[in-house]
Amino acid sequence: MNTGQLADKLVSWIRDKILAAGCSGVVVGMSGGLDSSVLAVLCHRAFPQSILGLIMPCYSSREDEEHAEAVASQFSIPTKIVNLDNVFDALLKVVPDEKVESTVSQLARANLKARLRMLTLYYLANQLRYMVAGAGNRSELSVGYFTKYGDGGVDILPLGNLVKGEVRELARFLSIPQQIIDKPPSAGLWQGQTDENEMGFSYEELDCYLLTGEASDELRDKIESMIAAGDHKRLPPPVANL
Repeated sequence: MNTGQLADKLVSWIRDKILAAGCSGVVVGMSGGLDSSVLAVLCHRAFPQSILGLIMPCYSSREDEEHAEAVASQFSIPTKIVNLDNVFDALLKVVPDEKVESTVSQLARANLKARLRMLTLYYLANQLRYMVAGAGNRSELSVGYFTKYGDGGVDILPLGNLVKGEVRELARFLSIPQQIIDKPPSAGLWQGQTDENEMGFSYEELDCYLLTGEASDELRDKIESMIAAGDHKRLPPPVANL
């Protein structure tokens, strides 16, 4: 299957899933990153008159916001900007702040941002009778590199069977701005954060392992450990068998 055929197949899949659920359109979060940009363009092709892109800065990089706006402008995707800075601050003021390591606290706050975005996406989706499309790809999903009930809290995952490199090829085909394709992948959860630094290996290495099974012993152990640790994120909550 060439890239054009893949794009057409994904557009048809998105349309079929939304209509089968009795919904009339789709809401997608636009972060200014590669995956969400590709997703937004595919969703726009599926529902050109019934799509809403949400740009949800939460102490985010201004560059990311500009990249999201550039994609929305280039492809004529209707958007709303919902700034979550004050909501994030207000919630932190009322929830207990446990005494934990600074890295643990940083991750908890980062996950809170992702979950606030999920709430916002579903609020608008419920109002419009749309579904929420998520930008998770196979590489991220496989190792659990997403926030449970955050960016993982969606209705459909059109890119879920594509590794990062395949999403990048799709981005080139769709004419996503080159600066978005080239910039280091990041969830934008804190200043200077990148996916690859946080995971401890590159997407190229991860993609190679997922597609071919080839990796050094050290890398294989690291990836398999992350896959095992992320099992609970990919499965429904377990129900006690009494």
